[in-house]
Amino acid sequence: MTGQIITGWETVSIMQWSIMQWSAGWEFFPWLGSAAFFPWLGSAAVCGVFSMAGVRGVFSMAWVRGVFNAVFSTAWVRSYELQQLSKLKYLDLRYNRFNNSILSSIVGLSSLKSLYLSYNRLEGLIDFKESLSTLKVLDLSGNNINKLVASRGSSNLYLRLNHITTYGSSFQLLQSLGAFPYLTKLDLSDNNFRGRILGDELQNLSSLQRLYLDGCSLDEHSLHKLGALSSLKLLSLSRVSGIIPYQDFLDLKNLKYLDLSSNTFNNSIFQTINKGICDLNHLQILYIDNNDLSGFLPSCLANLTSLQLLSLSSNHLKIPMSLNPLYNLSRLEYFDGSGNEIYAEEDDHNLSPKFQLEVLFLSGRGQSVGKFPKFLYHQVNLQYMGLTNIQIKGEFPNWLIENNTYLQELHLENCSLLGPFLLPKNSHMSLSFLSISTNHFQGQIPSKIGDRLPRLEVLLMSDNGFNGSIPLSLGNISSLQVLDLSNNVLTGTILSNNSLQGQIPRWIGNMPSLEFLDLSRNNFSGHLPPRFGTSSKLRHVSLSRNKLQGPIAMAFYDSCEIFALDLSHNDLTGRIPEWIDRLSNLRFLLLSYNNLEGEIPIQLYRLDRLTLIDLSHNYLSGNIPSLMISAHLFPFQYNSRDSVSSSQHSFEFTTKNVSLSYRGSIVQYFTGIDFSCNNFSGEIPPEIGNLSMIKVLNLSHNSLTGPIPPTFSRLKEIESLDLSYNKLDGEIPPQLTKLFFLEFFNVAHNNLSGKTPARVAQFATFEESCYKDNPFLCGQPLSKVCGAAMSPSPTPTLTTNEDNSGFMDMDVFYVTFGVAYIMVLLVIGAVLYINPYWRRAWFYFIEVCVQTSIGQIKICQDCRGRGYSG
Repeated sequence: MTGQIITGWETVSIMQWSIMQWSAGWEFFPWLGSAAFFPWLGSAAVCGVFSMAGVRGVFSMAWVRGVFNAVFSTAWVRSYELQQLSKLKYLDLRYNRFNNSILSSIVGLSSLKSLYLSYNRLEGLIDFKESLSTLKVLDLSGNNINKLVASRGSSNLYLRLNHITTYGSSFQLLQSLGAFPYLTKLDLSDNNFRGRILGDELQNLSSLQRLYLDGCSLDEHSLHKLGALSSLKLLSLSRVSGIIPYQDFLDLKNLKYLDLSSNTFNNSIFQTINKGICDLNHLQILYIDNNDLSGFLPSCLANLTSLQLLSLSSNHLKIPMSLNPLYNLSRLEYFDGSGNEIYAEEDDHNLSPKFQLEVLFLSGRGQSVGKFPKFLYHQVNLQYMGLTNIQIKGEFPNWLIENNTYLQELHLENCSLLGPFLLPKNSHMSLSFLSISTNHFQGQIPSKIGDRLPRLEVLLMSDNGFNGSIPLSLGNISSLQVLDLSNNVLTGTILSNNSLQGQIPRWIGNMPSLEFLDLSRNNFSGHLPPRFGTSSKLRHVSLSRNKLQGPIAMAFYDSCEIFALDLSHNDLTGRIPEWIDRLSNLRFLLLSYNNLEGEIPIQLYRLDRLTLIDLSHNYLSGNIPSLMISAHLFPFQYNSRDSVSSSQHSFEFTTKNVSLSYRGSIVQYFTGIDFSCNNFSGEIPPEIGNLSMIKVLNLSHNSLTGPIPPTFSRLKEIESLDLSYNKLDGEIPPQLTKLFFLEFFNVAHNNLSGKTPARVAQFATFEESCYKDNPFLCGQPLSKVCGAAMSPSPTPTLTTNEDNSGFMDMDVFYVTFGVAYIMVLLVIGAVLYINPYWRRAWFYFIEVCVQTSIGQIKICQDCRGRGYSG
């Protein structure tokens, strides 16, 4: 039996199969001994009619997700066709434009267990009639509902009513929940319940076990009588605004899960005169992080003997490194005390904790706590552990890895640890994340690190004192994705800000899982390895500040996944390779401070995801083509390790005439072009003005000619614009004063003319140095005043700066001419005075000239007289 889904562009067939293999783009739905395939509609832009005609034979269908994008035409479901899916168990229609009429299409779905109708256009009274008898999950969030009606509610129902717009009818909505007496889970997050007494309005929900009120607006009466919900086991009150009367919910003696995170609770919540959290003897999970707790850990926490998880992070507490107040909590498995003050406390050698932790996070504010606490020697079940920003001053705890065979992540950053890095005696097959950055480790990295820790995915050992060479065994860690050995004193063949020497080993780029590689700030020399990263998944590569030589050649030809490539500050030569467009995912390209030459290959402008490019300080020439650099930010496709690699990735970029280092999440929001200090010629392409999101543009120290494009006024986000030291002519476009984020502007040392831009907005802050050495430029802040007598603008010329010095200054000309004339007369007079023969000859010459002139005058007079009489 074949059915069809009609989309705006294609028809997808649905066929019933009893046995079928997996296929890309389809979801597999085993149900009742048979199987069916159905396209995952949420991944397609579906519009028009969602037709279920012909699907009646697919009796095994159990899952339909139709998340239609609201920007397309309104989608609708033909009710008589949808009702044919009698075995349908999951229906997801979130984020559409469905109104109340969709409810009639659901009535016949007798097997339906999960229904998602959130963020549609449901409003007013919602009547489900008989359709809720089998439902286990119902999501109506984000609609304009004021009343629910159901003739027969389902048992063990989970109802979500987040962000409901009730137009002041929240009382009626809460009262109508009495139609669901067997409701066990209720999510009312992100609503306004000020003026409502939830204890009264929910009192009929005797089976309610979980209540979520996160992000709600409450007042001092909202939680009154909440203790009447005797079956309640979970209460979540994070991000609540308004007054939270905690005395009311402390009557919930059977409560096992309590989330009070991101509020303003202080220490009084632990124990008041009558009651407090410490009286909730059945509590198993307690989140009270990101509050205003201060002082020492309350001793009454020892009463919570059922506690399994305790999160106190991001407060102002004083937590002993020994965790002595928690020793009595025998069931405690998870403790997070990060973001507090960690202090040293003498270990009582006669006491040992009753707990076996699986997760432990402690981070302080740089306090000294002495040695590792004794209780850690008794922990054997740790899976995730982080001790950061705590001055422990001991050696690396290899015993911690040996004792905890299930340990997966270990963070020991900024702990003042010293001595050698000690490996466990045997191979540890669980550890995937190890960070010991910012410590004082010394000596060589153990040669067998790759053999003892073969499952590592992230290895961060930066900012230490390691020396020696990089062990070859690192190449055996096939799962390694992030590797950072920066800021050490290594002398072998790898990573950043060390004193590494020699050539880059070929095996580094060929590690099959490596995604982040930083070899920067070393003394690597020689050529780049050919086909670097042939079989890798490299996304971030930094080889900057080394002594690499030769051409880029085919080094990254096969590294199509590279996201950021930094080869700056080396001695690379040759041209930018024409295969550069193979790096289709590239967003950051830094090739500055090398010896590259030739023109920019046109293939570079096919990288439509490029948002930052730095080619400065090379010998590149030719025209700047119409750039195809990304005019907007592209979404960052995160994978499981991108959060780590992005936080590690950094680059240097000159902005506002200052070289700055950018690191962490800001990297993905940065856009800029730096072509400065090259030999580019020709005019500036006006298309650059289309890069409306660019923040830095530096074209200085080239031989660019022509005017400044008026389209630059479209660079609405630009903060730094440097066009100095070129041969630009014409006027500065007055529209540039609309660039309100511009903080640095420089057009000095050009042939610009006319009046400077008006001293308004950001341009009121730019000084004379921003405009100097433009001979025909006038107006503030320059000393030259614009006036009517001012010389006209010069005709654009392609002469060099040396030729410009030949322009004549008329004042100087008149002075020098007069002095020369007088000097000639004085010399002639002196000669005639000294030599009598020349003097007599000169006087004779003058006499002859005078007589000749008199004769000519008489002849002219006679001619005029005859003409007049005639």
